[in-house]
Amino acid sequence: MPLPGRFLTSVLVRRDGDLFLFDAGEGTQVSMKMLNLRWKKISAIFISHMHADHVTGLPGILMLSSQVDRTEPLYIFGPQKLGEYIESSRRILDMYINYEIRFIPAETGIIYSGEGFTVQAFPLQHTKPCFGYSLVEERRKGEFFPGKAEALGVPRGKLWGQLQSGESVTLEDGRVIESAMVMGESRDGRKLSYVTDSLYFPEIADYVHDSDLLFCEGMFEKGLRDTAREKKHMTAYEAAMIARDSNSLKLCLQHYSPRYSDRELRVLEKEAREIFPATVLTKDRMTFDIPLKD
Repeated sequence: MPLPGRFLTSVLVRRDGDLFLFDAGEGTQVSMKMLNLRWKKISAIFISHMHADHVTGLPGILMLSSQVDRTEPLYIFGPQKLGEYIESSRRILDMYINYEIRFIPAETGIIYSGEGFTVQAFPLQHTKPCFGYSLVEERRKGEFFPGKAEALGVPRGKLWGQLQSGESVTLEDGRVIESAMVMGESRDGRKLSYVTDSLYFPEIADYVHDSDLLFCEGMFEKGLRDTAREKKHMTAYEAAMIARDSNSLKLCLQHYSPRYSDRELRVLEKEAREIFPATVLTKDRMTFDIPLKD
């Protein structure tokens, strides 16, 4: 349930000016307004499952997007029932929508792609069909070394551009210069993963491997493991196991039981840090940067 100072679950990713929203709990649009984020920049929304605490913020977002002269389609991914929810909400609330909504049922694998990245969905184990998501950037080209190009006698200009794009060039003296001779090794892209509302199972670590940021539910403390299993949720300790086993760099705990006050949440953080020290207890409107890799 939403609490004072603690809205329901959502994570917003900003990449090169585009916004991607993962879940839309009640209060999502309030936080977006407080952060001064532009509605029309949301390119796609990814919903994990059809429980109210993950979708009740969606109708408001859809209506607000009609007030900002949106022209691009809005892609929405999630379980099959999500399409019915969107259409019934539009009809019953008589929504004014002046842009195209493209709902696409989520399924395991790559479900969305853009320039230099993909979003991948994977199955979780909850009381309803549920998906986790990873936003994965492609490998980036290596660094171009102008000094090497000059030493090889490659004149500045068009030929440098061809080398940087991976092509080989032929000089006037007949020598062929390969791109690899002036470029460094390609570099890994960044990865963000989002996991919520699921039993713990080891294969989750395979799906979110090598995440720079792993957002994962930490619903209960270890002493309530049986309750977590009954409700098909995870403990913070189990979230940390996933972070450790997936070789992730940082774990961002989210989606806590309302039984914990803000002060009591430290118990979840402490238990997770026992096996994964790079754990953060997330709060509303907290932001993280993921730097490009050298």
